[in-house]
Amino acid sequence: MGQFHYEKDATGIVTVTMDMDGPVNAMNAQFDLLYQEMTDKLCAETGLKGVILTSAKDTFFAGGDLKWLISVAPGQEDEIFASVSRTKANMRRLEQLGVPVVAAINGAAAGGGFEICLASHYRIAVDAPKVKIGLPEVTLGLLPGGGGVVRMTYLLGIEGAMPFVLEGRMLGAQAALKAGLVHEIVPDQSALLARAHAWLQEAGQAPDACVQPWDRRGYKIPGGASNTAAAAPKLAAASAMLWKKTRGLLPAPARILDVMTNTCAPVDFESAQRYETRAFASLVPLAVTKNMIQAFFFDLNKVQGGAARPKDQPKTTVKKLGILGAGMMGQGIAYSAAMAGIEVVLKDTTAQAANAGRAYSAKLLQARVDKGRMDAQAAQAVLARITATADSTALKGCDLIIEAVFEREEVKAAVLAEHQALLAEGGIWGTNTSTLPVTRLAQGAARPENFIGLHFFSPVDKMPLLEIVMGEKTSQASLARAFDFARQIGKTPIVVNDSTGFYTSRTIGTKMDEAVQMLAEGLDPVVIENMARAVGFPTGMLALYDEVKLSLALDIFDTQVAMGLRDPAQDPTPQARALLREMVHTHGRKGRAQGGGFYSYESGTKTLWHGLQAWRKEGAEIPLQDIKDRILFRAVLETLRCLDEGVLRSTQDANIGAIMGIGAPAWTGGYAQFVHTYGHDAFRQRCKELAEKYGARFLPPSSLMKT
Repeated sequence: MGQFHYEKDATGIVTVTMDMDGPVNAMNAQFDLLYQEMTDKLCAETGLKGVILTSAKDTFFAGGDLKWLISVAPGQEDEIFASVSRTKANMRRLEQLGVPVVAAINGAAAGGGFEICLASHYRIAVDAPKVKIGLPEVTLGLLPGGGGVVRMTYLLGIEGAMPFVLEGRMLGAQAALKAGLVHEIVPDQSALLARAHAWLQEAGQAPDACVQPWDRRGYKIPGGASNTAAAAPKLAAASAMLWKKTRGLLPAPARILDVMTNTCAPVDFESAQRYETRAFASLVPLAVTKNMIQAFFFDLNKVQGGAARPKDQPKTTVKKLGILGAGMMGQGIAYSAAMAGIEVVLKDTTAQAANAGRAYSAKLLQARVDKGRMDAQAAQAVLARITATADSTALKGCDLIIEAVFEREEVKAAVLAEHQALLAEGGIWGTNTSTLPVTRLAQGAARPENFIGLHFFSPVDKMPLLEIVMGEKTSQASLARAFDFARQIGKTPIVVNDSTGFYTSRTIGTKMDEAVQMLAEGLDPVVIENMARAVGFPTGMLALYDEVKLSLALDIFDTQVAMGLRDPAQDPTPQARALLREMVHTHGRKGRAQGGGFYSYESGTKTLWHGLQAWRKEGAEIPLQDIKDRILFRAVLETLRCLDEGVLRSTQDANIGAIMGIGAPAWTGGYAQFVHTYGHDAFRQRCKELAEKYGARFLPPSSLMKT
């Protein structure tokens, strides 16, 4: 049975060690009871000189009970308000206990865990990698409802608190000390409690040591209150920034800013706390909140925790990595691997090309040095791990070889035939293909069980996702090794089964093609682009096509047709394909890197190409909601089909792959999660409406018809 261990020593100092049921301490029904009992006992103490709060777990405190929060339905806001208010009342009792309270932070203090610390008078943290401090609630569609918004604003001021409450920034111990989130750090766990006792016996005896800054007479919030002339431009800028970033689709950041504004004015602390609690309670039942909690906590933890990794396989690490092709993808993979401490052989057809690929890492590393994020010696050590060469024999003994050459079957086959014998005993071969079936590419492999797809995303050094593709003969041992490599280089791996385009490539193409289809139907390209952004996509679909390259999309389509992987008669958007061909072959509009596509990029400006007016048709207007749904639903429907066909193995892989790899709006929680909160019946009905108006591609898949 979990408990708060309560121990009072001869000097009058009480140490409370939180040790709740489960692997971490969390705010749940058990916590409410234990925290209430602890507070009651402390308030009844005689001869009390100070309190130390610490944890028996590896983490200090993990935050709120998300399983409970995600289950809350509309109409239960008052229940949430009452529950949070009870906890906050006890936090306030500790703040006003009359003796100093020290938070001895031995591990991660996230969300509600850090709010407990903020309600303490002094905060000491261990200087260890496991210590992460902050308020990440906004990343889950919530706000810090346990006093976090109010106390951080009072502590750091509006501007100072913004990165922590509006962005969910988490800091290590050293950075937390510098930012003013903790008062001091100690070198190791063994010194933590001793230092807490020492502070209580020394500085803790000062008259104001047991009074929070905001409870002291005459205290002024850093930077001034929200109703001052100095604050007005900062709040206006923050509001504009939020709108640009969220487009009004994520309610949590806006409500956080509202709480900061309305409680950082001449109102008493208790009123500020109630205002914050009401705002928190209003967010919990929202579909957006449920989507974000599901995706960014439950789904992400499952994916990163290895739900798709074979459990019976030993953990492995890659010591020597070979990369074939030093172009955009190969050089990015080399950098990511070298940063993870892996020895890399970057091979291309010429030494000049290989060295150019290595120079990419040198450029990125120098940028880190210039920004103070890495010292020059460490950067040089990373670069030294990359050997650029045109000599194939340098690859001998690699644990893993990743082929990152042109998306042509014959080119990939030739590279495989030339280099596969250089793998170490039991080594695996990874093909960085975005569309070609892995099973087909593995036909020339001496050991197809050791052949696997490793689909990286560009730019590799920034994109967090790695799509691992299982061929028909790929072994579970190879999957485990590929998964371990992904985590070794800091990537989030989803695992999919083989098909043309796998999951991400075939899904991202649907929404882009739908936008071009609407352009071919005569709709205004400005409206099409604006509606894509209004849904929450990072950019318009026509702009995205320019980045991908119109000519490359056509080349992939034609290659798949030539290989017998695609039937052009079954193209769901033939008008879009015809428009793309005219853009490329008649007008030479191939993409941004080739001088321009749907957009022109002259003189550093980006404007829609004037030639698009040739496709405009008078009276070609449809409801704006239809435009938004046509773009979004195409990607959602393709995700459902991938699940039906077994290409996707789980909904968590679907959701994380969509968000991290192909730009699914965060508010959806991923394309599979979106259907869940939209409602199966409502989604099915909307699909039928779209199908009647725009074509059979919007018909709901068979699995949805059975629900």
